[in-house]
Amino acid sequence: MITDLILGTAGHIDHGKTSLIRALTGVNTDRLPEEKRRGITIELGFAELLLGEYRLGIVDVPGHERFVRNMLAGATGIDLALLVVAADDSIKLQTREHFEILRLLHLESGVIALTKCDLVEPDWVELVEEEVRDLVRGTFLATAPIVRTSIETGQGLEELKTQLGQQAQQAATSDRLQRRQGPFRMAIDRTFTIAGHGTVVTGSVNHGQTHVGAELIVEPGDIRVRVRSLQNHDRTVEQVQRGQRAAINLAGIHHEEIRRGQELCSPGHLVPSRLLTVALSLLDTAPWPLKDRRRVRVHVGTTEMLASVRLLGQQILPPGEQCAAQLFLSEPAVTVWNQPLVIRSESPVVTIGGGRVLEPNAKRLHKPDEEQLDMVTRLSSQDAVVRAAAALYFATLSDWRSEDLPRTAGVESVDEVTHALRQRGDLLEITVSPTRQVSIHRLIFQRLCARIETALHKLHDAHPLRAVFDRAQLARGFRYLPDEAILLAALKEMQTAGRIKFGAKGIAVIGRGPKLSQNEQKLLDKLVAEFRAAGIQPPSVKQCQQQATKNQESVPQLLALAAANGDLVEVADDFYLHAEVEQTSRQALAAKLQESSGLTMSEIREVLDTSRKYAVPYCEFLDRVGFTKRQGDLRVLAAAPPQE
Repeated sequence: MITDLILGTAGHIDHGKTSLIRALTGVNTDRLPEEKRRGITIELGFAELLLGEYRLGIVDVPGHERFVRNMLAGATGIDLALLVVAADDSIKLQTREHFEILRLLHLESGVIALTKCDLVEPDWVELVEEEVRDLVRGTFLATAPIVRTSIETGQGLEELKTQLGQQAQQAATSDRLQRRQGPFRMAIDRTFTIAGHGTVVTGSVNHGQTHVGAELIVEPGDIRVRVRSLQNHDRTVEQVQRGQRAAINLAGIHHEEIRRGQELCSPGHLVPSRLLTVALSLLDTAPWPLKDRRRVRVHVGTTEMLASVRLLGQQILPPGEQCAAQLFLSEPAVTVWNQPLVIRSESPVVTIGGGRVLEPNAKRLHKPDEEQLDMVTRLSSQDAVVRAAAALYFATLSDWRSEDLPRTAGVESVDEVTHALRQRGDLLEITVSPTRQVSIHRLIFQRLCARIETALHKLHDAHPLRAVFDRAQLARGFRYLPDEAILLAALKEMQTAGRIKFGAKGIAVIGRGPKLSQNEQKLLDKLVAEFRAAGIQPPSVKQCQQQATKNQESVPQLLALAAANGDLVEVADDFYLHAEVEQTSRQALAAKLQESSGLTMSEIREVLDTSRKYAVPYCEFLDRVGFTKRQGDLRVLAAAPPQE
């Protein structure tokens, strides 16, 4: 069985990368007329090398400093590296920068080739080898084989193939090879059109596989396309998979609608975002510290864009150190958890660091507290359940789906991890309809409860004479919730915990209530007495205010307080009855209604000894509370009255 891997070259301009690839494969990867005229690689070149059971798709990158962005595009998705150093020139600026980029891409395998060894003495070659060993000390190439080569004499070419085969065997044991399964993904590094065929894109397949006829999406852009035909190194094939170079002829898109930097993927796999949470590290060789809010160039996948860096928990990142950060991108990008990225300074343009994506679709952390910073750290955990819990936490109140865990937390066993989240109590599932649930992290739910309690305290402070508040009044401050069922679930949780009173009359914080001055208390007592004396024909709120000599503006709140305390009954707007009067009136009506088949409004007025002005709203109140009901022009008892 053939294992496909991507080999990427790296090295300074004119150190012989392209010539070495041609000697190994017979393919001249310089395809552009300008490249052939100038003798340098400008764009990406591609070749294939079969080494036993390993087939290497080679990406030859430019070595000129002006084309590092092209080098970075080609480095996307590579599995092992070929670092090229010319024996007659030794280590140069781009040698170092390319090598740092390879480190930032978290490669694990590679070979070092010394070219042009026929041009210098053996003693000089040994000195160059020592310099190379110093460069790679403590890195993934620290023990990599160094092969002396010459394309003129053929020196070392067979040994280089042997060493590449051995390193390919090592790379084949990497976790990267697990990406053969699952959704398809390919970052586009080249796009062009062929007469009679239409749009063609190329790239290194980073994940999964696809086949002729498959429906795919171009992101960012959400453009649906269909695979018309496929090629792998000029061979027409029916399918391509992770680790292969692919040329894909697409139907459903014009050549001008697509560009390098976009990605081709399975529907629903990638979600564009302009904000990433990342683990950021600055190179030891960075020329200056990275300050908070600094603008940088971000290279991720095959795209380059500007971004503003927001360091989390600190204001400056010194060279050689690392921290969590958020990247505010100038345009949307598609990433997945743990995807590597490289950052370069805006001007002058040099590579200064890199990192890994922790949250591919992040929300802004304005002033993160200790809990949030701890959760950011957990996104880097080796434990898939811990990572998944952190991803759920940062989903906050959005529509979290367990199917997104491969993208947001690198989770493979989705069902198993989701079950573990339930068992740990991290995952709360709130039913918002018979067919839909909202998933929320336990700590996010607790934060919501705390915000609700704070909002209630503010209502108590603003309305010191109110005993309770309507749920609708509270809900206005939580309109951002995706469903009011979440607010209701939080209120019930707080009620169970003994933090609030929550019932038909309204909501209040336990221990909070009206705080009356001495004059307000006297006025309240006077109002209650007046309503008792007034019987079934009480004064209006306005009349009560006019009669009060002090605290007139407090009268409406005092009447509402008396109703909340059970001294008064709110029959309708601007209509209160003393509780004893209301009970006596209800009993009198019940007695008459039991003796008859129903009472008209005129008969009810006679029983209550009042006018229509008071009888009508009172009867409507009794209908509303389920004591009576209308049958034509009559009122009858809705149910038998309770026994004494």
